[in-house]
Amino acid sequence: MHLKTFGPAIILALAGCFVAWQFVNPAPPDTITIATGQQGGAYLMFAERYQAALAKERIMLNILETAGSLENLQLLDNDSVDIAFVQGGLASTAGNPDLLSLASLYYEPLWVFYRGAETLTRLTELQSRRIAAGESDSGTYALAMTLLEDNQINSDDILPVGGEQAAEALISGTVDAAFFVASVQSPVVQKLLRQQDIQLMSFARADAYTRLYHSLSIIKLPEGTIDLQENIPPHDTTLLAATANLVVRDDFHPALVGLLLQAAEKVHGGGSLFDQPGYFPNDQNLEFPLNDDARRYFKHGPPFLQRYLPFWTANLLDRMKIMLIPLLT
Repeated sequence: MHLKTFGPAIILALAGCFVAWQFVNPAPPDTITIATGQQGGAYLMFAERYQAALAKERIMLNILETAGSLENLQLLDNDSVDIAFVQGGLASTAGNPDLLSLASLYYEPLWVFYRGAETLTRLTELQSRRIAAGESDSGTYALAMTLLEDNQINSDDILPVGGEQAAEALISGTVDAAFFVASVQSPVVQKLLRQQDIQLMSFARADAYTRLYHSLSIIKLPEGTIDLQENIPPHDTTLLAATANLVVRDDFHPALVGLLLQAAEKVHGGGSLFDQPGYFPNDQNLEFPLNDDARRYFKHGPPFLQRYLPFWTANLLDRMKIMLIPLLT
């Protein structure tokens, strides 16, 4: 009697579970790779912080050192990495339809350091000087070349040297000026700011550049903010800045989006010399269209279950919720 009553119901429930299982999303990978930048750069430094944050949720983040943003875009396009740091303003150079932005992370100032006692405020004043413009696959190089060409700087004086190598060349006198697009926390920037015979350019025509290039912003580095005792910088300095973006492919696992953005809040949400606490990460000044799961995150916050449960537990329950339909039926 019981078999006749419950047997068909059990069979229907099992069949319903089998059908529902076909719609359960696959589990997220437990290992992902991020393309960063060179030794001494902020991308690499921040990636190590992401790595530590994700490790607490049993996600292994492999860090791939690269020449910079342009190489990172190529690696994403070739599906060689899962995530990448990308400098704003390069989409027109790259043209990658399968890439999406997760967030804008922080301002990346353009630092133009030069040797000599005279005060330079315009790029035209670098004419006939040897200039390290960043490695050829870097976002620094792309931005530097754009600005230098606009100012008709002789290309014979521009060298594709960046990062620590460019800093050492500037300190030793091998080059007269060097371009860096990096966080103020970058070890290379911090080192050059403290060099006695090297100065930081303040852009007299910053407004003109932001009108010509909408991916650039104007930021101020007030006198003494790096070191009050040594008064570094010695005067208020006007800088141009791009915005660092976190970029993924359009097939990036949705469950990892919220986890990455929570890590980004821990790493970048405390504010800096150029932004107030809580301003970053945000969905402004994005290089590519915003990922749908990232849009929900910025609107509603972290996924409900991830607010209260460990990541893998929350993800399992979220994936299994569709199985409730045949069971309740």
